[in-house]
Amino acid sequence: MEDALLDILEAVRRSGPLDAKSLDVLVRTRNRALAPGERPCAKKHLLPFYQETKRRDPARWESWGVDEALERDLVRTLRMKPGRTASGVATVTVLTKPWACASECLYCPNDVRMPKSYLADEPACQRAERAFFDPYLQVAARVRTLAQMGHVTDKVELIVLGGTWSDYPRDYQVWFAKELFRALNEAADPDLTERSVRKRQALYHEAGIENDRDLLVAATCATQRAVNAGELSYNQAVRALYGAGTPWERASSFQRAALPELDEQHAANEEAACRAVGLVIETRPDAVSCESLSFARRLGCTKIQMGVQSLDARILRLNRRGIGPERMAEAFSLLRLFGFKIHVHFMANLYGANPEGDKRDYERLVAQPDYLPDEVKIYPCALVASASLRARHQSGSWRPYSEEELLDVLTADLAVTPPYTRVSRMIRDISAHDIMVGNKKINLRQLVERRMDERGVRSAEIRGREVREADVDASSLRMSQIAYATSVSEERFFQWTDGKGRLAGFLRLSLPDQDALARLGDQAPVGLGEAMIREVHVYGKTVGLHRSGQGAQHRGLGRQLIEEACAVSGAAGYARVNVISAVGTRAYYRALGFFDNGLYQTRDLAS
Repeated sequence: MEDALLDILEAVRRSGPLDAKSLDVLVRTRNRALAPGERPCAKKHLLPFYQETKRRDPARWESWGVDEALERDLVRTLRMKPGRTASGVATVTVLTKPWACASECLYCPNDVRMPKSYLADEPACQRAERAFFDPYLQVAARVRTLAQMGHVTDKVELIVLGGTWSDYPRDYQVWFAKELFRALNEAADPDLTERSVRKRQALYHEAGIENDRDLLVAATCATQRAVNAGELSYNQAVRALYGAGTPWERASSFQRAALPELDEQHAANEEAACRAVGLVIETRPDAVSCESLSFARRLGCTKIQMGVQSLDARILRLNRRGIGPERMAEAFSLLRLFGFKIHVHFMANLYGANPEGDKRDYERLVAQPDYLPDEVKIYPCALVASASLRARHQSGSWRPYSEEELLDVLTADLAVTPPYTRVSRMIRDISAHDIMVGNKKINLRQLVERRMDERGVRSAEIRGREVREADVDASSLRMSQIAYATSVSEERFFQWTDGKGRLAGFLRLSLPDQDALARLGDQAPVGLGEAMIREVHVYGKTVGLHRSGQGAQHRGLGRQLIEEACAVSGAAGYARVNVISAVGTRAYYRALGFFDNGLYQTRDLAS
C-alpha cells in the first residue's frame, strides 16, 4: 500500500492531480509488479491509508514530504464519487427506528424491518439497520466514510427519514436530534468517536437487539409474509416486533433526552469543526401545525420533506391518503410563514391516474399559488410485494405506465418546473429485485433529459443549472431576481448566474402577507412587518470553513445575496428580516448583523 501511495505522490508532484484514467494505469502497473502472494492495492483504500498514517504515525507521514498543496492535489486525485459534495455541502442521511404510521396509503411499502414506506435494501436503510437505527452511530459512520472518500465534512446537511417525524414520542425526537449534533461535535476526534461508538453498540447488544441482516431476515420473514398476505397490518406487525416486551422497549430507556441536553450540543456545534448547516425532517401534510413547526425549529430543523403525492382529490381518495388538497394547501402556507424550505414528494402513475391527468396535476403543484414547493422528488409508482396496491395489480385495475408513457409525463413535468424550484430526484433507491412491476431504470432522469434534448425543450429548474464541480469565473457572475406570489407571501428568488446561465448561488426571501400572519394570532412565528430569508445556498466544490478554493464558495456571494435581500425588504416596507438559520450557521449570521431571537436570527433594517 505504501509503495503504491508513494508512486502516486511522485506522479502528482510532477504533474498535479491525476485524472481517473492515469490513476487507474498507475495502480494496475503497481499491482502487476507484485510478487506471488502479495496483496494487490485497491484505489478505495489508498486515501484511508494516507489519513490513518498521518494521524497515528506522524513520523512516517513526515518522511513522505507532503505539504499542504501536495495533500490537496492528492485528495483531489483519490476522491471517490466527487459529486457527493458538489452541491456545496456534505449530506448525511439517517433513519429513525420502525414505528407505527397513522396512514395506510395504497402504494406504500410495508417492510416490517423499516420505518413505514422504506425498504431494507435501500442503501441508507442498510446503513441504518447495521447501526441499530441509532442517530449517533449512523452519523459517525457516514462522516467517517465521506472523509475516507476524500470529501470535506466541515459543513453537513442532516437528512432524517422515517415516515412522519411527529408520530414519534417527543423525548425520542429530542434524543435523536441531540445525538445527531453530538456525533458531528465529536467527529473531529476519531478516538473519542470510536469510544462513543463502542459504548453505544454495547447498549444495544445488552438490550438483546440484533443488527445482522441474515438473522433479521430469519426473525421477521413469517411476520413479513403475513403482512404481504393482508393477515397483519404494518402497525400490528411493528408493535409486535418493536413494542412492549421486546428488546426495543428496553432500548427506549436510553432513547430519550430533555431540551437542555440538546441545547448543550447546539451550542457546541456553533463552533465545531463539523457543523450542521441544515437539518431536514419528514412528515405528512396533515401533521403540519403551528405547534409541530415551532417544535421542529426548536430542534434546529430548517427544511421539511412532505409527502404530497397528488393534488387530485379523487386520486388521493382512491389511494387512501386520508386528506385532500385543501389540507395540503394549508400545510404549504404554514411551512412558508414559518420560513421552512419546502421539499415535497410527488408521484406519477398512482392508482386511478392516467398520463394526461398526471401532467395537469404536477403543473398545478408548480404553478398555483397555494403550493409552489422549493424542491420536488418525482417518483413513478412502482409495485413492491408488501404494498396494498398489489391486489389492484392482480385484479387488473392498476398497471404501470410503459416506458414511453412515463418518459412523456416526466418530460412534461421537468419542462414546466420553474427556475426557483429544484427537481432533486426522479426515482427511489429501491433495488430492482424488490420491484415487482414498474420502472427499474436507475438512469431515468438521464433518459428524460435526452428526450427533452430530442424535442428541443429546455428545463429551467435548479438542479440542471447548478455549477456543481465546475470552476467559477467570478467576473462573469451576475445577480438577478425572480418574483412570484404565493397565497400567503410575495417571494423573491435571488440568483447568481454566470455567462453560460449556470447557477452559482441563490437566496429565497419571503415577504409575508400581514393578514395571513395576523390570522395565526399568538402562534405566529414572527411579528408583523418582518420578512424571512428561507434559504441561502452557494454551489461549487465544498470548501473547508475559513479556507478558499476554486469553486463558488467563500467568494462573498452569500453575503451579497443577504445584503440585497435586506435592501429589498426595507424598500418593501419591512422593518426586520429574520433568517431560518441552521445551528452551524448562527455565527455566520451574527457576523452579518443578525442577533439571536427565539426560533430565528433577526436583523433590524434602517428606517
